[in-house]
Amino acid sequence: MSNIPYASAVGSLMYAMLCTRRDISYSVGIVSRYQSNPGRDHWRVIKNILKYLRRTKDYMLVYGSKDLILTGYIDSDFQSDKDAKKSISGSVFTLNGGAVVWRSIKQSSIANSTMEAEYVATCEAAKEAIWLKKFLTYLEIFPNMHLSITLYCDNSGIAANSREPRSHKRGKHIERKYHLIEKSYIEEMLQ
Repeated sequence: MSNIPYASAVGSLMYAMLCTRRDISYSVGIVSRYQSNPGRDHWRVIKNILKYLRRTKDYMLVYGSKDLILTGYIDSDFQSDKDAKKSISGSVFTLNGGAVVWRSIKQSSIANSTMEAEYVATCEAAKEAIWLKKFLTYLEIFPNMHLSITLYCDNSGIAANSREPRSHKRGKHIERKYHLIEKSYIEEMLQ
């Protein structure tokens, strides 16, 4: 494996992922973990990603909506990293119908439940949404940046708890730093 350009291939994939190919974010995140000691199976996965990119080279980002509304979509995968027992957070933000920011990342803490994993993912996405809104407001080219940002997640408990914060025994283990979404709802930055 010493003569195989594994790190270079991962770097090239990361460049494509960051610039235009959000669809390979999860796969690139997985293969990038093994740069210090890659095996033949890891190299095979790299080649599969490259083959996928060749087959889908005509895919592109499309911006077609008339409304300049910032929208976020969030999800998590509970403890999908079997070695570290950590969950994966994923988010995509769209503006004018096209993706402007996307992310797939391993969470820094170990979630004790699906709700906690979703809560962490939603909090991280809320921070990104607030920064993105401030950045777009600073640019002064979007007339409706005063509107709140809509975040979609597939966990109804998180949405309900963010709108009406309440203490519950199943959620008391969630670290306080992840309660940003409650504060943002109160300040009407998110909906």
